[in-house]
Amino acid sequence: MASADGTHPPLVFSGMQPTGNLHLGNYLGAIRNWIRLQNQYPCLYCIVDMHAITVFQDPKELRDSIRSVAAAYIAAGIDPAEHIVFNQSQVSAHAELAWVFNCVARIGWLNRMTQFKEKAGKNRENASAGLFVYPNLMAADILAYKATHVPVGEDQKQHLELARDIAQKFNTDYGVPDFFPLPEPFITGPATRVMSLRDGTQKMSKSDPSDYSRINLTDDADAIALKVRKARTDPEPLPSEPAGLEGRAEAENLVSIFAALADKSADDVLTEYGGAQFSEFKKALSELAVSTLVPLTDEMNRLLKDPAEIDRTLAHGAERARAIAAPILREVYDVVGFVR
Repeated sequence: MASADGTHPPLVFSGMQPTGNLHLGNYLGAIRNWIRLQNQYPCLYCIVDMHAITVFQDPKELRDSIRSVAAAYIAAGIDPAEHIVFNQSQVSAHAELAWVFNCVARIGWLNRMTQFKEKAGKNRENASAGLFVYPNLMAADILAYKATHVPVGEDQKQHLELARDIAQKFNTDYGVPDFFPLPEPFITGPATRVMSLRDGTQKMSKSDPSDYSRINLTDDADAIALKVRKARTDPEPLPSEPAGLEGRAEAENLVSIFAALADKSADDVLTEYGGAQFSEFKKALSELAVSTLVPLTDEMNRLLKDPAEIDRTLAHGAERARAIAAPILREVYDVVGFVR
């Protein structure tokens, strides 16, 4: 794997916001795929705390959340010795390059970003400027390292396309055709979009007011079992093939979750459970979820007992990240024409 033009060595970048509890969707849709990628490519995995403050965060809760996300990364199997785990705010290149990109990106591009429209809602005029230019910072996150590939969910594909547009416009405007790579998306795994346990048409979310809509990575075995048992379904038994899930969003979601946790296809799951009632299937899903997630939670809790060690890990990762980003930022400043 290399950049599309073949001039940039392979490098994977991705990140997650430290807001609210991490949940099953974060694990299956992102973290577990990151673990697989680290066995193939050099990776930077960031806790994007600067993105988090586009809406107000309580400072103490933000610090705790940063450490909690770092603990989740490591507990799940991301290796901070082999790869780079850090929080965004410790590497100033993200903010500095974001300003350059604020001057490259066009307002019309940002106006088309559907996620801003969804988050700002009817309160658009009261939204922070940071929320509006969020995609420019995301582009800086990636391009500060000249990363070539980004594992993203479907809801972030538009932002990655904008990052490509920004990279292309910078390269063209300043006559440096191969300076930035045009980063490519990785969309992997059978459950890249895990849906709510209460509404199979809505994405599983930290912000959903019902805790029963999601399985948190901090939930114990009893909580996981209860949430699976209470997950919304329909009265029909499971079909024997995926076509039978059409129009059955909740059933499809539970099958998708089972397939992802078991590293199987939906076909394999339905071959085994086709014709079964949901009471039987939920029991098997509950046991699978508990056996997968509880060890991760236990390791997270162990790591969080020593926040100073987590801070040292993040500081070391940030030092390594700065070593990559600093010369790239110097090049950017030279290209732009700043006197240094």
